[in-house]
Parts: sequence; structure tokens; C-alpha cells
Amino acid sequence: MLYFQLVIMAGTVLLAYYFECTDTFQVHIQGFFCQDGNLMKPYPGTEDESFISPLVLYCVLAATPTAIKKNVIVPSVFAFGLFATDIFVNAGQVVTGNLTPYFLTVCKPNYTGTDCLAHHQFVSNGNICTGDPEVIEKARRSFPSKHAALSIYSALYATMYITSTIKTKSSRLAKPVLCLGTLCSAFLTGLNRVSEYRNHCVDVIGGFILGTAVALFLGLCVVHNFKGTHDTPSKPKPEDTRGVPLMAFPRVESPLETLSAQNHSSSMTEVT
Repeated sequence: MLYFQLVIMAGTVLLAYYFECTDTFQVHIQGFFCQDGNLMKPYPGTEDESFISPLVLYCVLAATPTAIKKNVIVPSVFAFGLFATDIFVNAGQVVTGNLTPYFLTVCKPNYTGTDCLAHHQFVSNGNICTGDPEVIEKARRSFPSKHAALSIYSALYATMYITSTIKTKSSRLAKPVLCLGTLCSAFLTGLNRVSEYRNHCVDVIGGFILGTAVALFLGLCVVHNFKGTHDTPSKPKPEDTRGVPLMAFPRVESPLETLSAQNHSSSMTEVT
């Protein structure tokens, strides 16, 4: 059973690696309108220049299983769901090829050419762009938002764990405040993606839905809402024998008692 789990985990990590670090899966070339205002936002720079950079996001994601390491199954399932979410996100981006809000800024199409001469002409030619090919390819991977999907998955998974396993006696507001703070951080991550023109609103919503679906599936179906993962088998309680009537057994006289009774009866006969 352990070998089977290791094979699944290794396959998931390997597939995520191919999506992230190789060009094995080509992004779908989606057409656009040259004068589309939704695609002409200013270029926000590389992902490292974002307020919530990938380094910050991945550090937070790596710290989540550290906080829930009481049982081996919980961090392992969390890591599997994290890679699975990443795979679903990359698959959606590759298949749809949805364009980012700054696509036309980095694409730099030739507006004087025949393809962009008409304002309402739809352009499906992928070679019309004159910008940096690497930046253009990243600008074609907008739906769903990876930051939104990974952040909401981590936040919701941690929230289900906190509400199901952690018992607090000092304050009843500790758990709600902790859970709401975790979910708000994921929500603010999605808002940051929209405010920096890195994703459309629909991209963030799609990422939230995807991450929520994976977290709920693992939390409710795989870990069974974390119930029983930390419980130790309790010893059976001894039965209380107080108040239980004892079983009545027939009394058997010993030979000494029989002999003494006969002597006592004979002496009583002589006296009379």
C-alpha cells in the first residue's frame, strides 16, 4: 500500500514538473482583437516584482504542512493536493490559452498591418506579435489563476484541519479568527492579481473554484474531515459491578459441619 502511494506521489510531482519547467505541453494560441481594451493594460513586470511573489507564496504553502505535522497522513495528503491543484491549473492554462490583461502591451502587434487595420477584425495569427516570445507565452496563461487556486486550496485545507482537530479552551474566538484570517489572506491574494493587471476577475474566480474543489474533496472524502486521524484507541472501561446482584450458588456443608451437628443433636437427646 505504501509503495502504491509513493508511485502516485512521484507521478504527480513528475507531471507537475513537465507542466512547469518544460515545453512538452504547448499553449493554445487564442485569437484577439487588436483594439481590445481589456488586453491593453500596462505590463506589471515579472512575477518576482509582484507584491505577492511566487517565493512568498511557496514559502507560505511550505509552512502549512509544518503546522499540521501531528500525523503523517495529513501533510502527505496536503502535498498531493497541492501538486494536483498545480497540474489542474497548468492544464487549464494550456488548453484555454486565455490572454492576460496586459497581453497586447507585450505582444506589440503591428497596428499598421492588414491584420490590425480594421478596429473590429479578429486576429488568429499567432505570428503577428513582435514582442519577447517568452513574455508573450506567459501572457497566454491566464485562466485559471495559479496564485488564487494554490492560496485558497492551502487556506481552506488548513481551515478544515483547524476546525476539526484543534481544541481551544482559552477563547472561543481563537479558531474563528484564525480561520477567517487564513481565508482572507487567500482572498487578498486574488485581489492582488486583479489590481496588478496580472489576471482577469474570471481567472481569479476560476482559480478559487478549482482550489476549493480540490481541498473539499481531500478533506471530506480522503481524510474524512480529519476525524479519527489523531485519535488513539481508547481502552475499554471496566464494568461497574456495584449494584449488580451476585449469583446465588447452593451451599454445600463440609464433613466437619455434619459431624458437629450430629454430636449436638445426640447431646440434646441425652439431656432430655
